[in-house]
Amino acid sequence: MQPLATLLQIYRQDPQPIYLQLAAQLIDLIRKGILRPDYRLPSTRALASGLTIHRKTVIQAYDELIAQGWLQTQVGSGTFVSQHLPELSPRPLVSADVFNPAKQAGFPFHPTPHLDRQPLKAQARYHLDDGFPDARLAPVQELSRAYRSQLLASNPYIRLGYNDPSGSRWLREELAIYLNATRGLRAEPENILIVRGTMMGVYLASTALLQPGDEVAVEEYTWSGARMNFLQAGARVTPVPVDAYGIDVDALEQICQQRPLRMLYLTSHHQYPTTVPLRADRRMRLLALAQAYKFIVFEDDYDYDFHYESKPLFPLASADLGGMVLYSGSFTKTISPAFRVGYLVGPENVIQHLAKLRRIVDRQGDTLLENAMAELLHMGVIQRHIRKSLRMYRHRRDLFCDYLQTELGHVVDFRKPEGGMSVWTTFDSGINLVRLAEKALQKDLYLSNGTAHESVFRKENVARLGFASSTEEELVCCVKILKSLL
Repeated sequence: MQPLATLLQIYRQDPQPIYLQLAAQLIDLIRKGILRPDYRLPSTRALASGLTIHRKTVIQAYDELIAQGWLQTQVGSGTFVSQHLPELSPRPLVSADVFNPAKQAGFPFHPTPHLDRQPLKAQARYHLDDGFPDARLAPVQELSRAYRSQLLASNPYIRLGYNDPSGSRWLREELAIYLNATRGLRAEPENILIVRGTMMGVYLASTALLQPGDEVAVEEYTWSGARMNFLQAGARVTPVPVDAYGIDVDALEQICQQRPLRMLYLTSHHQYPTTVPLRADRRMRLLALAQAYKFIVFEDDYDYDFHYESKPLFPLASADLGGMVLYSGSFTKTISPAFRVGYLVGPENVIQHLAKLRRIVDRQGDTLLENAMAELLHMGVIQRHIRKSLRMYRHRRDLFCDYLQTELGHVVDFRKPEGGMSVWTTFDSGINLVRLAEKALQKDLYLSNGTAHESVFRKENVARLGFASSTEEELVCCVKILKSLL
């Protein structure tokens, strides 16, 4: 065998300590069968000389491998590759292009094409996004002070230790007060599970309450995040038509009459993505159907607080007397997507059931952040923030819709939304939205290319144009860029 030093290479600019580089390369030679069991290694002095490194470095590497069981020492004889290792035949050297274990696993796994969705990232200077809040309005200073207070106050063993998987008791108490007052719920803290946003809430409900083959009804246009979770749980997803008054309850009833329905997922207040509210008579019929056919209603109320034309309609959960509704909300749209705090409200036994699953997924949330949010609710900070944002978003909606109609009314059609943070816009059939989005991004403007909002019942050239996250001046620039591309 050629001298061992010629098989080893030291990279002095590498941040990894040299003794760990040496140890890793020796392990690799053993695994490849180049250094066989009972092979006698050079003395530490000889190997250090061959590699022009300090002898103590080689001693460290040998000691590390002895501790791991790769090497063993024999008093008076030297250091050897451990005898108990299996005999390995030398493998021919192959290019990293043939197989790179850092890039590709050596074991198979099932592909999940239903999860192939590009995550949203803030990149462009201008944006007509999916309907996000303006993070510049977030009460960051108040939240920072509340978080610091939670970090430094009281007993650190309790404050920084494990907590209830259901979430901060204080936050659940404050949320119960807040939701009961603003949404007409009758919730106690035991009816609330704190989650890291609606996505986690849908995941927990899908995993804990659905079985493979169960049928889940969704609105024909729906949130892809929910659909992904239902498919991941092995459910069959059935779309239900939507019109100007929300989900078609007659069509839903026909499905129930034909086969068992396990769950209905819907966005009742501002239908996602069309923004239309579910009419009151349909709400009552839907709840009656849920009780009659015993299907779960997962009500995603993602931006309840931002309704401009009148007082917001109370959610389905406020009129649920049969315990059929799971009500979901989040501070993502209220404050900012970075603050991953949301909630599920439902019957106490279901919340306990979901909390058990949450414990093995995430153990618990960010207790410090949850308590900080509780403090902001208790002090009225979030309530004041919502009132301020509501005024600004209403003004931005009005300006954006007026300017969009004036400048692009010949190629777009839309209804001014009663609530929400985006405008559901139909583009002229001759406009390729995918190419338009690509060209817009080259001009530093992000907008949806429409592919996320496709209906199985009709072919429409539609996209959501979010206005809330941009100032009036930025919205004007957005429309000008669009006009220049059309």
